[in-house]
Amino acid sequence: MKEIFKEGSKFRAFLLSIAMMSIGYGLYKGVIDNYLAEVVGMGEFDRGISEFFRELPGLALIFILAIFYKFSAEKMYKMGLIVMLVGMVTQAVIPPYKVLAILAMFLFSYGEHIQLGMKSTLSLEYSKPGAGGRALGCQTSMQQIGNLVGFAAVIALFSITSMSGAAFYQHMFVVAAVFIAVATLVSFRLTSESKTDENKRRFYFRKKFTKYYMLEMFYGARKQVFFTFGPYVLILFYGADARLISILFAVSAIACFVFSPIVGKIIDRLGYKPVMIGDTLILVIVCFFYGFAHHLFDMHTAMIVCCVNYVLDSVISLAAMASSVYVQDISDDKNEMRATISTGLSVNHLVTVLIALFGGWIWHALGIETLFIVSAVLGLCNSAYAATIKVVKREK
Repeated sequence: MKEIFKEGSKFRAFLLSIAMMSIGYGLYKGVIDNYLAEVVGMGEFDRGISEFFRELPGLALIFILAIFYKFSAEKMYKMGLIVMLVGMVTQAVIPPYKVLAILAMFLFSYGEHIQLGMKSTLSLEYSKPGAGGRALGCQTSMQQIGNLVGFAAVIALFSITSMSGAAFYQHMFVVAAVFIAVATLVSFRLTSESKTDENKRRFYFRKKFTKYYMLEMFYGARKQVFFTFGPYVLILFYGADARLISILFAVSAIACFVFSPIVGKIIDRLGYKPVMIGDTLILVIVCFFYGFAHHLFDMHTAMIVCCVNYVLDSVISLAAMASSVYVQDISDDKNEMRATISTGLSVNHLVTVLIALFGGWIWHALGIETLFIVSAVLGLCNSAYAATIKVVKREK
């Protein structure tokens, strides 16, 4: 750690805060879908509406950062944690009504998005010259480990506790709130005044990045289908409980942890264009089995097939790194690259809020088969569009 981070920086408090927050998030993520389905009584259409509001803060992130442009990265990080804590406490104490549950999710997501970019900013600020990549790696590893601890806790508590229904889920939200509260308290030790990334405070559009923005739109659309409706299909259609969903999330996290460097090496070796095309072609197969497994197999086998496909989708989603490499390749400098990626994230969120809203309606009106056919078509559009990219040979 001393070889990566500057002496005198508060990197230990920062990483501890990340770990505590991630455990809380793992506990929350592991049960929220089952809570909404089993206790709140949200169907597929309601889930789409709730995800629409949950994603709104991501769309408004550029405006949030513009409003608080005078705040340091440390203050923004703390503010995000405080809002996350308010959202989690709200989820733990409110009665299980749809509107109130969506309000709590919105608050939690608002805080999550505020501190989202600050984690990378602080990791780079606290790192020694030339160690920025390793610092980001430490932060990401701490985050993944924390999430896994949270998922494991859900699995263990679901297996040994006698509580069930609303009481079980509310206790899980309380425990998650405790961890986020600890993360918030630890974050108050971050007393430096690091500047936030100026490029994240504005939209940056240039004609040469048009294909990147389009690719982000296709990726945001197809990603949202699995992120929102993947677990919900298992819960509503196959009857998966919170323990199984947490196991699925844990396996997906481990798979992504293992395959991230492998996918990165493939991008470096083959180039970003083949990876952009290939990952969405695999997605078509994943979508087919996710939407039609119950027509091909018995329900138990179909659920196993869907679980495997959910993990596979998590792995192929890592190929999204290829678009960042593409931006790096055609950018004039690092500042332009960062500004473009930041704008791409906003474009991504614009599509996700729409897909969340209409995806629930498609499932409700036309069935899960149609929902995942739409996702597969979006994947094919992504591949076709990626095929039009002209790779520029640059001198090393």
